[in-house]
Amino acid sequence: MENYLKREPWILWVLFFGTIIIVFLLGLLASSIVERKAEAEYVYKPKVNLEEYEPRNELWGENFPREYQSYLKTADTGFRSEFNGNATADALEHDPRMVVLWAGYAFSKDYYTPRGHYYAITDIRNTLRTGIPKGPDDGPQPNTCWTCKSPDVPRLMEKMGPKEFYKGKWASKGHEVINYIGCADCHDPKTMDLRITRPALVEAFQSMGKDISKATHQEMRSLVCAQCHVEYYFDKKRPNALDIPYLTFPWKLGLSADSALKYYNTIGFTDFTHQISRAPILKAQHPDYEVFLTGIHAQRGVACADCHMPYIKEGGQKFTSHKITSPLENISNTCQVCHRESEETLRNNVYERQRKVKEIRDRAEILLVKAHVEAKAAWDAGAVAGEMDPLLQHIRNAQWYWDFAAAGHGNAFHSPVEVSRIIGLSMAESNEARVMLARVLAKHGKNEQIAYPDLETKQKAQAFIGLDMAKLQSEKAEWIKSVVPGWDKKAKEREDGWPVQKEKL
Repeated sequence: MENYLKREPWILWVLFFGTIIIVFLLGLLASSIVERKAEAEYVYKPKVNLEEYEPRNELWGENFPREYQSYLKTADTGFRSEFNGNATADALEHDPRMVVLWAGYAFSKDYYTPRGHYYAITDIRNTLRTGIPKGPDDGPQPNTCWTCKSPDVPRLMEKMGPKEFYKGKWASKGHEVINYIGCADCHDPKTMDLRITRPALVEAFQSMGKDISKATHQEMRSLVCAQCHVEYYFDKKRPNALDIPYLTFPWKLGLSADSALKYYNTIGFTDFTHQISRAPILKAQHPDYEVFLTGIHAQRGVACADCHMPYIKEGGQKFTSHKITSPLENISNTCQVCHRESEETLRNNVYERQRKVKEIRDRAEILLVKAHVEAKAAWDAGAVAGEMDPLLQHIRNAQWYWDFAAAGHGNAFHSPVEVSRIIGLSMAESNEARVMLARVLAKHGKNEQIAYPDLETKQKAQAFIGLDMAKLQSEKAEWIKSVVPGWDKKAKEREDGWPVQKEKL
């Protein structure tokens, strides 16, 4: 061997340089490990003392800069999928039939697709749905409408109690609720554990005989979303809270559309009386969580955060992205974590389901609009309550099923089979109402076909139900200009007086 090495000295040089390279690489690895450990210790070492219900997201950002910086990206509204995304879009312009379906309710005036939590405060101030307050005691909506819009809400609820928070009109807390949805809505400031900050969800579990404190960490990654992304109503008959619009989830009989309808019918609750048909209508809010639970992803143990807040890496650190958005914006970190198909295939899988649900939903809307218009014709022909009430109940049922399917923006993908079933129920209820209407109309000598309104555009639909949109928009713009700056000034003066919460550790 010795003679061999003497004859081939280059082998020694190879061994020498190979050893140097290996030592160098091991040194780099050790350096990287030490650097990452030091970086992790630096990043997650608290720099600010956060109080129990600190509502200012920027202070949380000093302790958790990566999460905070990713959350600020929620302000980006550049992503647009075939049906939604985070770009704001006028849903009424896209589907003018909804104007007629909500005639007599604020949604007929203004309904835009959501553009992200970052804009929660701006959008609730600007929307025509919150009305035009004429003073601190004239909301016209109740304070309950603030509940899901800000981390200031748990702060105020802790201070005054839920019942007192819900009490009064919306404008009276405009200077208190000014921080957009953020950290304190979902996290404990000391441990960063997920927690429930809205009592309505806890109470909903109790109504079903369940204890939400027994939820697993994976379940909590959906339940913090379920604090707001659910169907709800304002219960003014709640014991010990009479005439206060107390936020309540209709879960006592179950979480399905059928169970909620049965619950509402049992307690005799109605959101509004339809302007055209006079039917007692229920307005579904956004039952995202309820519908999600019936889909295949929930059944396989996937949580909301798995798809809408995926894990990402930055500088060797793995953390949850807080850019809460459509999974289609980041398929490689969402869908492809579990699925091995191409991005194009996965995207088309989503669109295929959404298109099919949209197709039958459009048909359901046409039937429902006809039912409302034909009911008006029956009233105009001389029909009376006794003969109208049974068919109006079918219209109520039809609109509830349609709205339950339509109100959740991700429903068509979250659970296409259940949503299709619900829309089928809507169509069946509309058809039953129209059969009964045909008999009532014939009885009163109205045998000719009722003309379907021209709903080609949102403007035509709003004119059909008698809305003066130019006046409403002008009044709202003037109110925003004159009132909102005062809210912000008063809020800033108050927050500048919180020195303890700004002390550095």
